[in-house]
Amino acid sequence: MWLVTQDAPSITLSLSQQQNTITGQTQCEYVQVGTHAFITLLSFSSEEAFISGCPVHYALHFHDEALQAKWQKECQALLYPRQQHLNFVYTKTPTTILHGSCRKPHYDGSDALAQVDTLIANSFDNEKERPDLLLMTGDQIYADDVAGPMLQAIHQVIALLGITEEELEGAQISHSSELASHPHCFYEREQLLPQIATNTALSSLFFGAKKKPIFTSVNAQNHLISCAEVMAMYLLVWSPLLWARIKISDVGISPAHLAVFKKEQQILEGFVTTLPQVRRAMAHTPVYMIFDDHDVTDDWNLTRGWEQEVYNNPFSKRMVGNALIGYLLCQGWGNLPGAYTHLIKQAKQHFATQSITSQNALIDALLDFEHWDYTVDTTPPVAVMDTRTQRWRSESSMNKPSGLMDWEALCEFQHGIIGKEAVIVVSAAPIYGVKFIEAIQKVFTFFGKALTVDAENWMAHKGTANVILNIFRHYKTPPEFIILSGDVHYSFVYDVRLRFRRNSPHITQFTCSGLKNAFPEGLIRWLDRLNRMFYGSSSLLNLFTRRRNMSVKARAPSQGSGELYNGCAIGILKLSDKHQEVICKALLSSGKEVEFPPIKDD
Repeated sequence: MWLVTQDAPSITLSLSQQQNTITGQTQCEYVQVGTHAFITLLSFSSEEAFISGCPVHYALHFHDEALQAKWQKECQALLYPRQQHLNFVYTKTPTTILHGSCRKPHYDGSDALAQVDTLIANSFDNEKERPDLLLMTGDQIYADDVAGPMLQAIHQVIALLGITEEELEGAQISHSSELASHPHCFYEREQLLPQIATNTALSSLFFGAKKKPIFTSVNAQNHLISCAEVMAMYLLVWSPLLWARIKISDVGISPAHLAVFKKEQQILEGFVTTLPQVRRAMAHTPVYMIFDDHDVTDDWNLTRGWEQEVYNNPFSKRMVGNALIGYLLCQGWGNLPGAYTHLIKQAKQHFATQSITSQNALIDALLDFEHWDYTVDTTPPVAVMDTRTQRWRSESSMNKPSGLMDWEALCEFQHGIIGKEAVIVVSAAPIYGVKFIEAIQKVFTFFGKALTVDAENWMAHKGTANVILNIFRHYKTPPEFIILSGDVHYSFVYDVRLRFRRNSPHITQFTCSGLKNAFPEGLIRWLDRLNRMFYGSSSLLNLFTRRRNMSVKARAPSQGSGELYNGCAIGILKLSDKHQEVICKALLSSGKEVEFPPIKDD
């Protein structure tokens, strides 16, 4: 159980099923990141097995009476009508899995994550099937693309909770506490970030086309800088509590940015109204997460040249490290707590000493860490890939895209899935992308402009592409193979089979993106048409792609035209008992469903 309290917590958990108390031990561990900010993870080790498919009721017991009274009052907002206790459903064999990515608070569209609350509420009222798992597949926050009103709220939260500020090396300002009152704080942070775009020949080669300071995000005007800012943003995107104590004002916003500020404020007000639903849903659903680039910064580790520029600058390295500290404490820690023991210990030491030395040491440890990936031990197992920090770097050119995973990581992944009957794989970026879009990215890459078009696809690096495709062709690969992905801001489903082989594995890739983001509508329609025209299942151009030995067929969505659906949505994956039938639906933020009917075999 992950939570944040304003005082040092001492908590125990009590669990029960079918009115019988479950015996076990509670471990309460926290990291104090501010005077009134304690990020806490509760672990309960049960002495008996849970009954599969039966609700597990749970209650938190604060040893401090004042905190317990506050919790008892606050807990009421997390309960569904006629519900007496918080609960979740455990099952070894999940049949309904939700997944989504790309949740930008100030995108002008409703938040599809709130629909999880509706699904759970319906399961209580109408005895409908309840979601078994929620997989967040990347870009849970946008550290590099922040609205002005959100940044203002972030600074109010930092002050309200006394979140730890920091000294900064290599920056125009010496301390992060200077950010909130700095004249370039809102919409002008390019002037505060390290200006490396033109100060070296290497920088000109890699960053000249975008002309961006240090990072290549096209929306870096409010890029988060300090660890305190990252922490505050996490607290604001999953809970409504702090928003009730925040007052947004356009005083001090320059006239040039006032119209944008007001528009973003209006959108954020809509985002905040659905946060109670998001918070309640997450209190009743097992949730697992993995990062993607915007959780840190756009194009994170895209090329060897990008890495060289960013990590050789103390300020930009600090910014990446601060985002990783936020991910560790607010996302990764809960996925597999035992894997992060030494990092959590080091984080505690840093926030206790609050020195540059301890912070740099923690960041070095995070950048060296190689176990962000993990597997959820269900049937079928859910293997979550780290496609960001284990890159296969290009040896021929510093501006060519790195492979999303290197040879060692892919071999380890293959070893974990070989011989299984079925597997669900989470890859932030689709393994089988839209070929016409990948062709455009390849052209830009040829001219040294991979960063310009975000050339982040599995086929962009020859070594990675060959290894991942060989894994699918291996005779011991699972016969039922499901890939869940996001990242691209549109949704589609591909059924993939091996050509010229009788016993091909059944590969289904379900891409659903974003929760609160979408692709430009006019552009995606044209890309969809051109992709079907040039790379349809019967097109001879497929013979010139790296996946030439595979048949890739798209399922047509029940709404819209073409193969790609564009709109804020969360994916619903439904599995049959033997995993022979894979049902894919996109639940829109409006509550409507878009189905991707399976293709009938010829």
